[in-house]
Amino acid sequence: MDTQSPLSLQKAIDNCAREPIRTPGSIQPQGFLLVVEETTMSILQASANVVDWIGIDAQSLIGSSFDALIKHGSEFVEQLSELDEDQLQAFHVGDATVLKGNNVGMSVAIMLHRNDGVLIAEFEPASDATVAHGRLYPMIRSFVSQMREDESIDQLCQRAVGFIKRITGYGRVNAYRFDDSGNGLVNAELADEGFDRYLGLCFPASDIPQQARDLYCANRIRIISDVNYVPSSLVPAENPKTGLPLDLSYATLRSVSPVHLHYMRNMGTGASMSVSIVINGKLWGLISCHNVLPRAVSFQSRTACELLGRVLSLQLETKVAHSRSQKMLILRKQIVQMLAAMADHDSVFKGIQSVKDIFLDFVGASGAAVVSDTECDLYGLTPNENQVRALTDWLEQREGSLVFSSDNVSRDIPHLPGLAKSVGGVLAVSISQLHSSYIVWFKPEQVHIMNWAGKPNKVVSDEGKLSPRQSFAMWQETVEGFSTRWDDSEIEGVSELRQAVLGIVLRKAEELAQMASELKQSNKELEAFSYSVSHDLRAPLRHIAGYAELLGDMEVDNLTERGQRFLDTIGESAKFAGTLVDNLLSFSQMGRSAMRLSEVNLSAMIESIKREMKPEYENRAIEWKVSELPVIIADPAFLHLALRNLVSNAIKYTRNEPVAVIQIEAVSTTDHVTVSIKDNGVGFDMKYADKLFGVFQRLHRMDEFEGTGIGLANVRRIVERHGGTVQAQGRLKEGATFSFSLPKRHLSPVS
Repeated sequence: MDTQSPLSLQKAIDNCAREPIRTPGSIQPQGFLLVVEETTMSILQASANVVDWIGIDAQSLIGSSFDALIKHGSEFVEQLSELDEDQLQAFHVGDATVLKGNNVGMSVAIMLHRNDGVLIAEFEPASDATVAHGRLYPMIRSFVSQMREDESIDQLCQRAVGFIKRITGYGRVNAYRFDDSGNGLVNAELADEGFDRYLGLCFPASDIPQQARDLYCANRIRIISDVNYVPSSLVPAENPKTGLPLDLSYATLRSVSPVHLHYMRNMGTGASMSVSIVINGKLWGLISCHNVLPRAVSFQSRTACELLGRVLSLQLETKVAHSRSQKMLILRKQIVQMLAAMADHDSVFKGIQSVKDIFLDFVGASGAAVVSDTECDLYGLTPNENQVRALTDWLEQREGSLVFSSDNVSRDIPHLPGLAKSVGGVLAVSISQLHSSYIVWFKPEQVHIMNWAGKPNKVVSDEGKLSPRQSFAMWQETVEGFSTRWDDSEIEGVSELRQAVLGIVLRKAEELAQMASELKQSNKELEAFSYSVSHDLRAPLRHIAGYAELLGDMEVDNLTERGQRFLDTIGESAKFAGTLVDNLLSFSQMGRSAMRLSEVNLSAMIESIKREMKPEYENRAIEWKVSELPVIIADPAFLHLALRNLVSNAIKYTRNEPVAVIQIEAVSTTDHVTVSIKDNGVGFDMKYADKLFGVFQRLHRMDEFEGTGIGLANVRRIVERHGGTVQAQGRLKEGATFSFSLPKRHLSPVS
């Protein structure tokens, strides 16, 4: 017998997992079994060892009447009607006397249950029920009455172990609970002198295949009276009603796997019994009883143990639920504190920054990160920003739950080895339905020692079958790469936090949408108003300017120098007001006029603008640096106005330079074209950059540089109507660069 290749080992494990433990085709011989067709009360199957009990061979019983064999058999069956129809557990209906050949009859206890479409009757030697009841009932009542709210789970299990040992008389009784991986940690033990001790040791999950765990949930008690028993087969082998092996899942006498018997012998166990601890329908743990010599346990004692196991399960379920509720109360309080901070700051990021201690403590993490496309805030002990963003990129691509948890990053995210060098565990949640935004918590690796009950490696025999380990002595393993596990309540709390954050974001989005709608309507009304006012003011302002000029010409000899100065001021102010009104009218028309797209040769347009504006700079020294510019798709009139404004500003704000340098260039990418106009003029302070493109925003006094403060607002509106963006860069007395990016377009046939 030696360790085999991984492939042969996996094959042996798979074969073991497929073993028909529910339909073994045989029973343990400490009793016998009959299968009955309930409507006719005729016997369909019998265990081969029935001849040892009543002197009649199994084949001779097939087809005979159950009532003829068991006096008042039908009356026993009627007792099952008192139970729920879906009751599958074996039920003691009473004791009966059966003849053994011509000898005096023997008293047997009868247990009945329905399964697989038939009635299954099991028979064991009867015991004194009165004495048993008088001894067992007070013990169960005492166990229940001693329960306390402050009793820990391990203390409760230890008390249960003591009661079951007293009831059954086994030499060693253990309780163990399963972890998330299915490993069983012994958390309570009581053993006689000479028995090996397993308290604090761990039994590997592979000791109990999944199908066995399912069976432990279905039938909560299992007994093996003699590990060296010879199985008694069923006659015939198949259930006549189904043509398949009989399902013995709920039979007390069901024969068990030969691999498990081998396992028991290796442990030095001659008899065993197990009681399941089931919480919320899942196998939480087991109480396991062992004896060196064969040991039979009466059905009364087994029933008492099963009842105690169910009471223990309910009590543990209550304690687990209470602990979880207390944990959730704390988590929800912290959620409220974080949400309040987010609401106060009107930002998820700023809100978390203000309560970072609560944020980290929320799930007991050592570090955390809040990540969006533009921000990455790190708290505590975390990987660097590049590793965090690599993690969120991976989270964005994966499918499945929006909450991801791992207590072993190297195992679960192997393609990010750098991450595993920094942390052991990760808990992450998406906080946006549209964007890549995540909250991530980190835990460090916790290297620890695992104490196993024997080296957990599996071995395959020469016949290719799984062979149980030979030794159960403590074997230590150093476990690396793991963090402490993320608790289920913490994962649930993170899910609730996500829903709450999404609720805040959604409500904020709705408020912004409402504001945007109202603002859009206001803008339309304002555009209509400004168009109407500016249109109506044009004529009066022109009249004022015109009549002021005429009055000056006609009364030139009659006006004093002071009067002429006043008249000139009136004329200049009227002309400025007229220009302002013209610009306002142009600005309002930007949002009302339809766009007409066509090809625009930017080089030709710049040359045209230079010719138009030559009177403004013909007596100045200007060095033009115009790169080769592309042909794009845009509205020619609108784009001409935008470029004219930018070129005009470059000429105006370089007037104090001995030699003005104006550089115009374009950069083309796959999707956009960016045009920039750079000058060496007065520049501006970047802290005012956000104001530049607003209406009536000026950074210089009127006596320094003329202007209405509408030109750049027009540029932004034109560019944004094309689907683009505007930017400005500058430094005081070192010049400025204004640029805009337009998406590349194609002319449609309609255009």
